Amino acid sequence: MGVAASLLLGLGALFAAAALLRQLARRVLPGHWRSLANDIPLTAAFGILVIALYMLVAIFAPVLAPFAERAIVGTQFEPWGPEHLLGTDRIGRDMLSRLIYGARNTVGIAFATTALAFVVGSVLGLWAALTGGWLDQLLSRFVDALMAIPALIFSLLLLTIFGTSILSLILVIAAVDATRVFRLARAVGQGIVVMDYVEAARLRGEGNWFLIRREILPNAMAPLVAEFGLRFCFVFLTISSLSFLGLGIKPPTADWGSMVRDNATLITFGEITPLLPAGCIALLTVAVNFVVDWQLHRASGLKE
Repeated sequence: MGVAASLLLGLGALFAAAALLRQLARRVLPGHWRSLANDIPLTAAFGILVIALYMLVAIFAPVLAPFAERAIVGTQFEPWGPEHLLGTDRIGRDMLSRLIYGARNTVGIAFATTALAFVVGSVLGLWAALTGGWLDQLLSRFVDALMAIPALIFSLLLLTIFGTSILSLILVIAAVDATRVFRLARAVGQGIVVMDYVEAARLRGEGNWFLIRREILPNAMAPLVAEFGLRFCFVFLTISSLSFLGLGIKPPTADWGSMVRDNATLITFGEITPLLPAGCIALLTVAVNFVVDWQLHRASGLKE
């Protein structure tokens, strides 16, 4: 069986497993969760299954990986075989083990970066929408200036200045992406702060933090949650791109972007090994977008 046929068979098996899990959830889950399972489309169920599998692989990487993350266990570019199911890389490390540990490193760092960007961007955006005046104008113009610079080029510049440690990578990408979150949170917040219940809370003497936490944020959650999923995909791809260019996660830490670069030589010999980490990146991106589309559809109130 060819490689392409094997990949299609694997995707088909994932869709079949998602369909079975959806049917099982419709039968065993109680109350609200059962109605939620009844409404979920197959694509969203597939996305949730893939995300859950990635999380399990990331958490249990030391148990699942046949070799240590940085161990040199063979010669250069060994072919696929019983000992090394996906062969070895350019210095003899097991590719399957590196892929498994790459899930922990790449996905974990991307999630931490997205969470930080969202905390900073959403708080500042909602605060600017609520207070208005000079603070809103100052933050908005500063964000406009940063957004005028292409994100990847700006990230490359900052990482060149501050270094390429994991902490620097998280802070730089979070700062760049927080500008996008700020714009969305401010736009959503401006439509909420004029509502009667916000004015009533103001008249009761509630402070700005109370208004954001209890009145504005709960009503802005749907677009923010959807944006979190999309922003995670962009951050995930940015980290992989920076690693491919040599300014992301530094070796010998396993990372899918740098694995594509390190094994790119094999493509000239017809080997698909360098495409495996790229496929892992693409599969997670598609899965997250499936779930985000479903959440946006639910939040819109539209029916099939």
